[in-house]
Amino acid sequence: MPHQDDDTIDALERALRESPDNVPLLRHLADSLAGAERFDEAERYYRDALRLSSDDDDLRLALARCYVAHDKLDHAAVIVDLLVGRERPLAAALLLRSELALYEGELRKASAAYRRAIELDPGLANSEIAERLGPGAGEDAGDDLIEARIRLVAEDDEDDEDDGLGQVEVERPTITFADVGGMQDVKDEISIKVIQPLAHPELFKAYGKSVGGGVLMYGPPGCGKTHLARATAGEANVRFLSVGIHDVLDMWLGNSEKNLHTLFDRARRNAPCVLFFDEVDALAARRSDASKGARHVINQFLAELDGVQSSNEGVLVLAATNSPWYLDGAFRRPGRFDRVVFVPPPDAAARAAILRVLLAGKPVESFDVARLARKAEGFSGADLKGLVDVAIEEKLREALKRGAPTPLTEKGLSQAAKKVRPTIRDWFATARNHVLFANQGGVYDDVAEYMGL
Repeated sequence: MPHQDDDTIDALERALRESPDNVPLLRHLADSLAGAERFDEAERYYRDALRLSSDDDDLRLALARCYVAHDKLDHAAVIVDLLVGRERPLAAALLLRSELALYEGELRKASAAYRRAIELDPGLANSEIAERLGPGAGEDAGDDLIEARIRLVAEDDEDDEDDGLGQVEVERPTITFADVGGMQDVKDEISIKVIQPLAHPELFKAYGKSVGGGVLMYGPPGCGKTHLARATAGEANVRFLSVGIHDVLDMWLGNSEKNLHTLFDRARRNAPCVLFFDEVDALAARRSDASKGARHVINQFLAELDGVQSSNEGVLVLAATNSPWYLDGAFRRPGRFDRVVFVPPPDAAARAAILRVLLAGKPVESFDVARLARKAEGFSGADLKGLVDVAIEEKLREALKRGAPTPLTEKGLSQAAKKVRPTIRDWFATARNHVLFANQGGVYDDVAEYMGL
C-alpha cells in the first residue's frame, strides 16, 4: 500500500504538470520530497523554483537545508555565505551557519553566528545548539587554539637560518604578461587584485584596501595557470615563491603545518612577493572529507591566509587547481581567496602564439601558423606540445631513414593534430555537472558562460 507521503507527492507532481511555473507548488513539492528524504529530487525542484523566483531568500535557505540533510555541506555553505553577507543578514541563515561551523569544529564562528542569530530573532533560540556550544566556547576560543599552534611553529623557526626548505627558491621572474598569449580577461582580473595595488598603493589605501590577498585560478589542466602565476610576479617586478605539494606535506605529525608556516614566513620576509601554490586542492580539501591530520594542515593554511600571528601586507597569494569543487568553502571567504578566476583553454590567437614558441629553433617549413591554430580548436597548451612532439617523432623516423633532417610542415602538423586527443574534454564533462547542479552563488558562472549553458 503506498505511503501517504507518496500519495501527496504524486498529487503535487500531477498538479505541477498542469502549472509548471507555479513557484509555491514547486516549493511545496520540494519540501515534501525533502521530508521523504528524496533529496536529489527535492534539490531539482528547489532549483527550478529559484530559476523562476531568483530573489526568494526563503527558497535559498530551504535549498541550503536540503543540502545539509544530504551531506552536501560545501554547497550549503555557499548559499549561507550569500544570505549572511548582507547589511542585514538573514537570522535563520546565521543559525544554519552556526550548525555548519559546529560540524567543522569552528567553535568561535559557531558561537558568534548563533549569538547574532538570536539577537536578530530571539525565537530562533535552540537549546541543542546552545548545549553543543557549551559554556566555555568563548568568542576567541577558536583563535586561541590557532594562535597557540602558530606560536609553537614560530618558536621552532626563530633564529634558524636553515629552515629545511632550501628547495623552494625565491625567484625574480623575467617573463611578463606579454609572454602569455591571450587570456586578457584573466590578466585584467589578476592585475586589479595583485599588480595595481603594488603600482598605486596610495590609491588602494585611501579606500582601505591593503596590498595583499589571494587569487584562486582554476580551469582545465595544461592551460598555463603556473606560467601565468610566474608572469604575474614578473609583471609586478616582485619576488616569486612556487610551492608544490611535496614542499609542504610530511609524514611526521606537525611537520606539514611547520612547513606551511615557514613558507608564508619566507614570503613575508621577502615582501612584496607572490606566493604561488600549485595543485592547491591537495592542501585545501574539504575538511568533511579529510583525515584528522589533513584537517590540521587545512586549519593552519586558513590561519596563515588570515595573518593571525603575522601581517600578510605585501604577500600576494596565488593558487591553482584543476578541481575547485573539492576545495573547502572556507578558502573562498573574504580575505582569503576572494577572487576566483577561471583560466580557459587558449583561444585561437593564444594557440598560435604557443605554437610559435614550440616551433622556435626547429627546422620548420614556412606556413601560416594561425591556420594550424584554428584546426587545433579545444587544445590546451600541453595538448599543443603533444601535437608538436608527435609531428617531430614522425620527422625523426624519416630523418633516420634518409640520414638528414627534413623540416616540419603544416601538413605533418595537421596530421599530428588528428592523432592527439584534447585532454580538456574530460574536465569540461565534469565541470558541466558542477555548473548545472552545484553552482549556487554563481561560483562557476564563468565556466557556464564559456560552455554556453
